[in-house]
Amino acid sequence: MPEGHTIRRLAGSHGRRFRGHEVAVSSPQGRFTAGAELVDGRVLRSVDAHGKHLFHVYEPDLVVHVHLGLYGKFSLTAIPVHGVPEPVGQVRMRMVGSTHFADLRGATACEVLTEDEVAALHERLGADPLRRDADPEQAWRRISRSRSPIATLLMDQSVIAGVGNVYRAEVLFRHGLDPLVPGRELGRPRFDAVWDDLVDLLADGVRRGSIDTLRPEHADLRCHHPGRRHDRTCGRLVYVYRRAGLPCLLCGTEVVRRPHAARNLFWCPTCQSAT
Repeated sequence: MPEGHTIRRLAGSHGRRFRGHEVAVSSPQGRFTAGAELVDGRVLRSVDAHGKHLFHVYEPDLVVHVHLGLYGKFSLTAIPVHGVPEPVGQVRMRMVGSTHFADLRGATACEVLTEDEVAALHERLGADPLRRDADPEQAWRRISRSRSPIATLLMDQSVIAGVGNVYRAEVLFRHGLDPLVPGRELGRPRFDAVWDDLVDLLADGVRRGSIDTLRPEHADLRCHHPGRRHDRTCGRLVYVYRRAGLPCLLCGTEVVRRPHAARNLFWCPTCQSAT
């Protein structure tokens, strides 16, 4: 599932290409026809992101809310000289501006909301480390009172919005945290360190367009460590995510994996010991 940095990049690219202009909106697939008719031809006022949720705000007061889910993709293409091509595949929503068009496929949610409904959705979401209005106190209150493992809480979008399986595994490793430690045992100094690190990691992901979590002091591992994992398809260079059965980049212990809340959890039992 795309994590918060991907949605923030989408918001930025859509804003640059469509904001302030009338946008032709359609649903070639047909599943979003009624919603598309409501916003077709309106001016896109702004584009926002909160965690894994994307919001296209149309004048005067309608918002298209998109959640990509596990399989959603939002392509963005410059309009060729011969015009906008016919849709290919199951295109839920197509946006056509003056210079670019965007096709949405496979999203979990694509719906038109009122501004009040959007405000209610924001209220249900946790603090997003990429938003200027993020309140880490909100996240700390939830975590400091919870018996749930920190691995569970980091993936709870009502606690911290935008963190997915990759950033969860990596930030826990970077801070030597046992993923099963209860939130209420984390302690404020470690929470502050994790939050600040998430702010930096997600912002770096926005800049790069990919996830790279190796610390500067471990730069040599990029080229020389025989057990490194470099996922060229996704552009990831990581410590433990999807490295089950391989040696930890720092200590050599085998990275482990176990199902946790319907997702796979990866960690190093030595570097992230509970003791």
